Amino acid sequence: MAKAQKSYICQSCGAVSTRWAGKCDACGEWNTIIEEAVEASVPKGLSGKRKGRLIDLADLNNDSAREYPRLLTRMSEFDRVTGGGVVPGASVLIGGDPGIGKSTLLLQAVCALTSNNVKCAYISGEESVDQIRMRAHRLGLGDVPLKLASATSVRDIIETVRNAKDNIKLLVIDSIQTMFVDSIDSAPGTVTQVRTSAQEIIRMAKSHSIAVIFVGHVTKDGQIAGPRVLEHLVDAVLYFEGDRSHHFRILRAVKNRFGPTDEIGVFEMAEQGLIEVANPSALFLSQRHEDAAGSAVLAALEGTRPLLVEVQALVAPSSLATPRRAVLGWDHNRLAMVVAVLETRCGVRLSNHDIFLNIAGGIRINEPAADLAVAAALISALSNQPLPADMIYFGEIGLAGEVRQVAQSDIRLKESAKLGFEQATIPVAHKKKGANVKNDANILTNEISHVRELAKLLGANMKNGGSYEYEDAL
Repeated sequence: MAKAQKSYICQSCGAVSTRWAGKCDACGEWNTIIEEAVEASVPKGLSGKRKGRLIDLADLNNDSAREYPRLLTRMSEFDRVTGGGVVPGASVLIGGDPGIGKSTLLLQAVCALTSNNVKCAYISGEESVDQIRMRAHRLGLGDVPLKLASATSVRDIIETVRNAKDNIKLLVIDSIQTMFVDSIDSAPGTVTQVRTSAQEIIRMAKSHSIAVIFVGHVTKDGQIAGPRVLEHLVDAVLYFEGDRSHHFRILRAVKNRFGPTDEIGVFEMAEQGLIEVANPSALFLSQRHEDAAGSAVLAALEGTRPLLVEVQALVAPSSLATPRRAVLGWDHNRLAMVVAVLETRCGVRLSNHDIFLNIAGGIRINEPAADLAVAAALISALSNQPLPADMIYFGEIGLAGEVRQVAQSDIRLKESAKLGFEQATIPVAHKKKGANVKNDANILTNEISHVRELAKLLGANMKNGGSYEYEDAL
């Protein structure tokens, strides 16, 4: 039998070294290297006596190829993010901050599937069976015939699922960091244990066409704990996001082999659990003050869903040598770029001001189409004059000050028209340019090609005839 060898593996990036060190040379993290035992295999050359077995090669075009019916939870927001339901045999990884509601979301989803006569099993390595029952009763799901277990041994879990009397179609593992394989001499949660446990469960699930959902812990940066090898193993990676001070929760797909990426589902955390939000745009704008300076409405696009959110900006004179730049819900570096473009290309003097930017509602926006709305909010906040209440903004701003087109403009405009907006400031189209142009959504559009045009447009449309500090520079 081959002798076990000692390896030192970084739990952050997965780098392997021959000795322990306080700092990982690969990722620079401190105190992340842990000693793990790895079974040494006897190397065999390709010309040796041992031969591999023949693999059956199948044709791509095959009439016998079957299309799996997806497992629908009837939770429209969850099914939307997974691409129309969970595919049998697929593996899904859900990550999120502690206490954000991952276990609650999955318990509601598997109970909904069980109510639709889909056999599901919920395996928890962090809670006892009685604790899961208590949460189910609190959510009003105590009468659902869902199979529960509290276990951490991968060998026991696989054997139980294989020999279950009921034909299990979906398996939930909460969480993968608590699972262990007894043939590996390392603690649960280490890189080797997490990778091997996931591989064994996924191999069993695919051979039996069982969908499996893993819950994964996240680091302080919000990423799945451990190296990204776990994200490469699974078919879909979902993040459950939200601020604990807000009652909104966002389920976002960052990888999906069976559906679109960057799709989001919106939920509201209530006493009876997570409630689906069918019209998140109206909810995010419900507390908007239309006469407040520094408030602009962005028509964003998350996956295939148009989403209207409020961009709030506050600009105040600063006595500091380096003014503050605080951002919530948007990229800090992108705000610095927009501020620099407004300073250089439009003469908007912001370098001696503190800037605070917030995407209201606790949602995070990642697309560059928010540039134009942020610029409009900054100009409004600097002049202390409200923007037109019935206007929305979207467009990407380049370093030369040009306003670039973004995808799916028609969908954004139609969603805006549904919520009663009558005007839109957008990038100029390829074949036409002008103000007050009608479109399919029956909304007036002001098409601009440079941020200077945005400043002039806002100067003409501001309430009370507000003036700007930068008018002489235009």
